[in-house]
Amino acid sequence: MLIVHDPRCADYGSAQRPEQPARITASVPFLKQAHPDWTWTEPTVVPSEATLGLAHSPEHLKRLQVARDFDADTPYFPGIDEHARRGVAAALTAMSAAVEKRQRAFSLMRPPGHHATQDQAMGFCYLNQIAIAALEARRRYDLKRVAVWDFDAHHGNGTEEILEGRDGFLFASVHQYPGYPGTGTKSTKNCLNWPVAPHTPAATHRAVLQESWQRVRDFKPELVLVSAGFDAFAGDPITAMTLQISDFRFLGELLHEADFPVAAILEGGYSQELPELIEAFLKGWEG
Repeated sequence: MLIVHDPRCADYGSAQRPEQPARITASVPFLKQAHPDWTWTEPTVVPSEATLGLAHSPEHLKRLQVARDFDADTPYFPGIDEHARRGVAAALTAMSAAVEKRQRAFSLMRPPGHHATQDQAMGFCYLNQIAIAALEARRRYDLKRVAVWDFDAHHGNGTEEILEGRDGFLFASVHQYPGYPGTGTKSTKNCLNWPVAPHTPAATHRAVLQESWQRVRDFKPELVLVSAGFDAFAGDPITAMTLQISDFRFLGELLHEADFPVAAILEGGYSQELPELIEAFLKGWEG
């Protein structure tokens, strides 16, 4: 297992918010102690303006440098532009490792990204690193079919907006609805959504996740990028879902069966059990 991580991603934020440095500072030592055989690397690429521009407008990239909050959930922090770019760099590094070396690669970074649209930072997200990685993968490696599988408890509205209608891309999301951001109730030709009601039994939710993964496989992707959010856990403080640690291991086991390159990035997950949830997922993926 390859873990892509830059410790500077914990150098901003507040313990008063769900998306806080402890998500990383607790997870890193836990994983290193539990799995000393896993390989750790820092991002090895610097995203160019052209790469960022695959998913975001020039106006949005400039706005990230303006010292003004984006919304109540998405404050401005000094240096947030650079933090978000490092998150993109990690996603690109994981993607490249998957495509070029067939490594199982996980980007353990913050901030998350799947709510960031072409023109707007929102929902703790500033740049949409998974959409950027998907678009860059197709451009760099001339891939014909790239899929994004999003099992975060919140709909990846930004990823959907960026990828919708683009030939050669599939977006598949399973998420709580009703719930933030209030989207993801309908599917389109290349954006498939499975809204799951709050408090849905874990077995039912798990079956929906398995169905969505099968749709990804049916797409016959040459690369799958995973928005790995762990906030569908029963103990998460900002959602109302029921998945258990064993369910996240099951999600990893689904990836283990894949006969195509896969890379994953951390999205949400705000419970104190996040380190154990990440470990379960990665152990299942490793096999």
